[in-house]
Amino acid sequence: MDIVVCIKRVPATDSAIKIAADGKSIDPTGVQFELNAYDEYALEQALRIKEQLGAGSVTIVTLGPKESKKQLDDCLARGADKSVLLLTTDWAYDGASTAAALAAWIKTVPCNLVLCGRQAVDSDNNQLPANLAARLGFACVTEVQKLVLENGVFTAERDIEGAREVVTCKTPAVISCNKGLNEPRYANLKGIMAAKKKPFVEVPTQLGPRAMEIVSLTLPAARAAGRIIGTGADAVPALIAALRNEAKAL
Repeated sequence: MDIVVCIKRVPATDSAIKIAADGKSIDPTGVQFELNAYDEYALEQALRIKEQLGAGSVTIVTLGPKESKKQLDDCLARGADKSVLLLTTDWAYDGASTAAALAAWIKTVPCNLVLCGRQAVDSDNNQLPANLAARLGFACVTEVQKLVLENGVFTAERDIEGAREVVTCKTPAVISCNKGLNEPRYANLKGIMAAKKKPFVEVPTQLGPRAMEIVSLTLPAARAAGRIIGTGADAVPALIAALRNEAKAL
């Protein structure tokens, strides 16, 4: 089975984010970037499927700047076979244009299954997997937390409002992976050394028209300073009053 895993380079979740001079993007100065956390589950699942079948390939693809090669190399070190960088200098915030670029490339290679993370932790819009499946004409199951392959058919489980849904799906398909699906592996020294010899392809890419426009970005308002209501048992009535009348928590 030929599996493509779509990943994204994102700011580390503990980064101090600043708004760029254009007011529409983040300032990358001093920001550490990493592999999107949800994409780790997608990569791990792809590797497990390949190991289960004892054959096939796992190709990692991302849309982004040259610096994204670091995250691609990390995926190769964990066990992927090949990496592809769809090179662009644009800030890829729009799920539709990103899906269009990814779909155009995926159509040029053998592919039975596309795995994605549930969403990217920076844009956080959860639009890419379904949009990508529609452009490819593939079946689609999103936010999967359990996945079993048997006789060429996937059985997927995902949480819905008040219940867990179980669906079956044949390939070709796009499946987005949620936290809890598996326990992602780490790269070891052997994998890091092997990654240096694995194929890496860089493809210059131009994004098409955007379906969404960012007008402006603003940081959240600073939290109000905390205050001490009182000390000891005498503070309890005042605390309850504050929770009821100010915080509206009671």
